[in-house]
Amino acid sequence: MMTPTTAELRTTIEVLKMLDQRIHDHTAHSINQLPDTELGNTYAAHIKDQSIEQTSHIQKVATQLQNWRDELLQQRKLQVPQSV
Repeated sequence: MMTPTTAELRTTIEVLKMLDQRIHDHTAHSINQLPDTELGNTYAAHIKDQSIEQTSHIQKVATQLQNWRDELLQQRKLQVPQSV
């Protein structure tokens, strides 16, 4: 398996951030569409819980990718003087 480039990792992180924002927007829209009833409030809580779980996973992956990208950038900085 080939190691991704730092640019590919940066792009992936940005896509994950956009997905995170999309989930937040969709959640807010869905909750606003529900009636203000006990059942509507129950569904709203369920939607919010799912959103929190999904965005938590996305943020963990984005953080891991960012750490990996930082490591690759650091390795590049260390390799440049050696190759000169």
